[in-house]
Amino acid sequence: MPTQAKAYGSASPNSKLAPLQITRRDPGPTDVEMEILFCGVCHSDVHTARGEWPGTNYACVPGHEIIGRVTRVGAKVTKFEVGDIGATGCMVDSCRTCPSCRKGLEQFCASGAIFTYNSPDRHLGGHTFGGYSSGITVDEAFTLLVPAGLDLAATAPLLCAGITTYSPMRHWKIGPGSKVGIVGLGGLGHMGVKFARAFGAHVVLFTTSPSKVADGLRLGAHEVVVSSDPAAMAARAGSLDFILDCVSAQHDLNAYLSLLKVDGTLCLVGVPEQPLAVHAFSVIMPRRNFTGSCIGGIAETQEMLDFCGKHGIVSDIELIPMQKINEAWDRMIRQDVRYRFVIDMASLRQR
Repeated sequence: MPTQAKAYGSASPNSKLAPLQITRRDPGPTDVEMEILFCGVCHSDVHTARGEWPGTNYACVPGHEIIGRVTRVGAKVTKFEVGDIGATGCMVDSCRTCPSCRKGLEQFCASGAIFTYNSPDRHLGGHTFGGYSSGITVDEAFTLLVPAGLDLAATAPLLCAGITTYSPMRHWKIGPGSKVGIVGLGGLGHMGVKFARAFGAHVVLFTTSPSKVADGLRLGAHEVVVSSDPAAMAARAGSLDFILDCVSAQHDLNAYLSLLKVDGTLCLVGVPEQPLAVHAFSVIMPRRNFTGSCIGGIAETQEMLDFCGKHGIVSDIELIPMQKINEAWDRMIRQDVRYRFVIDMASLRQR
């Protein structure tokens, strides 16, 4: 029988997050049930719950950076036992048969990936509910193993911010000899700096905030450029192999495209609300690439977690109780966090 779980969600685009009860399914043969320990806070949560992106279903329970302890498993589950630490990221299912799914690119499923929240719920009907809740049930195929030794709260943001920055750098083969620019030092950008450095690249961070120069160097950047300094930007023209653009606000893409070498690539992972202008000559002279990337598949997300376990990489976080989520959202919009909020779900179970 389905069970009730405590959660926080929004009832409408204009309402604050508030306590509510949601239904979770009992584990089927291949399902893993987890008590959620920590859930990261992503800007996508705000966009979806506040109706800033189209198609939100209410009540909306956000959260797709989930770390949990396994409480029950189905009879056919082989990877997990009760008491294990598991994780769930942005997806909980896909068609599993289309060309993208067969390549391990479930995020590009031809039928549409089933996202952790605000997607059709194939089991209970209605729509899926995310990790701002006390528990979740997910198919084993979309449940991830967490390497031992990592701080669990700081691991939660790896399930979105981590894979979002890891995947494009792996796809474009960033490694020793690469000169990589990271644009923006926020929830995504600080992970981009850490991964680029761990891959062996020379890392150049671009930020609008002089106050973040020291942090950028601490996180692993070899150089930090304040992008409002025209001379500093001009000095790096045509010098970069790859740029990971993590900025979700309006900004001048052409200023960054000019920093690429011939055949260099700028990859967008931030999501500005309005279209960004790209001048033709920014890409045709001298043959530059402008592209984008969206999270990663399940196998690659597991690869990323294993890489983080090997290299001791986690997110820089501020841990909050569930009851502070509305305040945290307001602060996140003001960029008043370094660099990711994570919710301690013990606070939800205790209320």
